[in-house]
Amino acid sequence: MSAWRAWAAGAALLWAGAALAADGEKIGTVDTAFQWIGRDHDIIVEAYDDPAVQGVTCYVSRARIGGIKGTLGLAEDRAEASIACRQVGPIGFPKAPLKKQEEVFSERMSILFKRLRIVRMVDAPRNTLVYLTYSEKLIDGSPQNSVTAVPVDRATPIPVKP
Repeated sequence: MSAWRAWAAGAALLWAGAALAADGEKIGTVDTAFQWIGRDHDIIVEAYDDPAVQGVTCYVSRARIGGIKGTLGLAEDRAEASIACRQVGPIGFPKAPLKKQEEVFSERMSILFKRLRIVRMVDAPRNTLVYLTYSEKLIDGSPQNSVTAVPVDRATPIPVKP
């Protein structure tokens, strides 16, 4: 019975992680290494619209492993990513107020417990949204990260939860 409970707990954890996942809109890819079988190693660029901030899109680039394992989704992608978030329209806060710090996107990078995460932080004194990307693994994550900021016009104060 304990094996069943462990399996159920693992399934629940995977389901909870999937609930936070957001699929980015693929902007493009560039090949970095040819593979005889399966897709090539590449770098993918995806766009993610912030679900709580209207008018902000984050562009994330990351490496993907190709070959047989990569094509089947069994490879563990490298823990390197870059992020650039930009104002792409009038900024609004339809789900106001925002948390001071909140994970806004999460995407699977391997079949087991490795995720790319994007966290939004509010720098209220400067009226700026700061976005951080990093990877997390169940046992050990990576210290590699990338950060970007989107200043918001002072005429539009960022609503923050107390």
